[in-house]
Amino acid sequence: MGLILGFGVRIVGSGHWAGTIWAAATLPVLSALLIEIVATLRRGDVGLDIVAALSMTGALMFGEHLAAVVVALMYAGGQYLESFAERRANREMTALLARVPRTAIRQRDGRLEEVPLDAIAPEDRLLVRQGDVVPVDGLVVAGMAVLDQSALTGESVPVQKRVGEPVMSGVTNVGDAFDLSATHRAAESTYAGIVRLIEAAQASKAPMTRLADRFAMAFLALTVMLAGGAWLWSGDPIRALAVLVVATPCPLILAVPVAIVSGVSRAAKAGVLVKGGRALETLARVKALVIDKTGTLTHGRARIVEIRPRAGLSPEELLQLAASLDQASKHVIARALVLEAQAWGLDLQRPTAIEEIPGEGLEGNVDGRRVVVGGVRFVSQRVPNAGAVADGYYPVGSVVVAVAADGEPAGLLILADPLRSEAARVIDSLRRLGIARITLASGDRRDVAEAVTVGLHLDSVHAELTPDRKIAIVQDEKRHGPVMMIGDGVNDAPALAAADLGVAMGAKGAAASAEAADVVLLFDQLDKIPVAIRAARRSRHIAFQSVYVGISLSVVGMMAAGLGYLTPVQGALIQEAIDVAMILNALRALWGPEPS
Repeated sequence: MGLILGFGVRIVGSGHWAGTIWAAATLPVLSALLIEIVATLRRGDVGLDIVAALSMTGALMFGEHLAAVVVALMYAGGQYLESFAERRANREMTALLARVPRTAIRQRDGRLEEVPLDAIAPEDRLLVRQGDVVPVDGLVVAGMAVLDQSALTGESVPVQKRVGEPVMSGVTNVGDAFDLSATHRAAESTYAGIVRLIEAAQASKAPMTRLADRFAMAFLALTVMLAGGAWLWSGDPIRALAVLVVATPCPLILAVPVAIVSGVSRAAKAGVLVKGGRALETLARVKALVIDKTGTLTHGRARIVEIRPRAGLSPEELLQLAASLDQASKHVIARALVLEAQAWGLDLQRPTAIEEIPGEGLEGNVDGRRVVVGGVRFVSQRVPNAGAVADGYYPVGSVVVAVAADGEPAGLLILADPLRSEAARVIDSLRRLGIARITLASGDRRDVAEAVTVGLHLDSVHAELTPDRKIAIVQDEKRHGPVMMIGDGVNDAPALAAADLGVAMGAKGAAASAEAADVVLLFDQLDKIPVAIRAARRSRHIAFQSVYVGISLSVVGMMAAGLGYLTPVQGALIQEAIDVAMILNALRALWGPEPS
């Protein structure tokens, strides 16, 4: 407004007032800048805001009021552009915060009541309506849940959850209403943990921002030297002023944090939460990987790897018989069979006349047949010839479940914790990204660890490790370069903290590992790791590119100003063009092609 008013009084013939108006418009910006400089100096930070203050002060002292107000306008505009860029870069993360539900619908005594999230306790039965964000972690107890998990996992296709299956908080119900039995309080649920991690990531300061401060110190010295040299060489203080103006502000203090925040936001969009700039830069530099087995390279729960039916049964019929009866058991293997049958889309029958020996097996009626399910010894005790069916080869570390029906052996179900389908592909991708060393560190038996990882091209396999031995493995691998550790259990937390970069499987992993880690996978998919590394490397490259190109262009402009080719006003306009270009370049870390 001051700039426009000054030109206005010139047009109406009162040009002698223009300088006073421009000076008056400059003073509020200069005053606010000086207050900010004093505050930063007290914190021990020195930056190029000092150059902005010097150029405005010099312009006012030498009567270059138009240059002063242009510098003030350009400086304020640059600050606004930085703020806008950071808001744009933060959009993906703040979108999660904006979706936090405040209340939930609880069912109690046959009535529905809306209650605050803090009032929800485990085993409370909640109604999740269409369009609601699931408020707490829980299990589906009635109805079919059709969920949009894109906000957390990036999955574009809704997923279905049947009765007994777990549901993460923070996902949106896009189907009919369903009943949810809470398994955690709101503060302990997945979504609350993600929100806490996001807030921590937003509050952290990137080491590359501090690196920019060190660049700024050198650039400040160069600016003062060029300005002083131009004044001494020409005897004209206006040339020194033009040099200062060209250096105000600098892409260093704008582009680097924008690129870093963009990279963190980009990784979050891919389902990888990076806890700030320090973790992002380390992620871009990792050269060695130490990875846990159970729950990381594998799924962390038993799954069917082979079905051996008998008596004319198909694999589906054998699994249906066993899973129908196992609905009555809380045993972990029984639950695994039920989940597998549901995943196969089998119609499970309701069992009756059930007899269970905890830890051994159970017997009951399923669809008019007397069925026995359990360990080989348990089933053999009830069906004498069932033991012979169990002869043969089984994968190392597997669990064999025998099934009999109407007094005859029906077959075997073989369960194990298999390798993730994407594991080999991820290992190969990491190799191509320059990860020179990949080591397995597992607490499981050696024979199981070696059998599971056959064909993965690991550099070494360490098994039967205690948490302190995992730390020793991580420390030893540091001689090869920055080490990334990936794990999911409580026993992995110390090693995650000891590594240069800890990565936790956050969707199903222990809270301790997520807290100790620098990076959290919001969904249990290892193939997100290479995506995050590419995003981190691209952001780091763009940040340095902005620094070097911005400095080079600024130095060229300063030399031109020192030689008398630029007036202070022209210098201010050129420097603002450089700043805008570098900010837009930094935003490429957010807007560029999808990392793949």
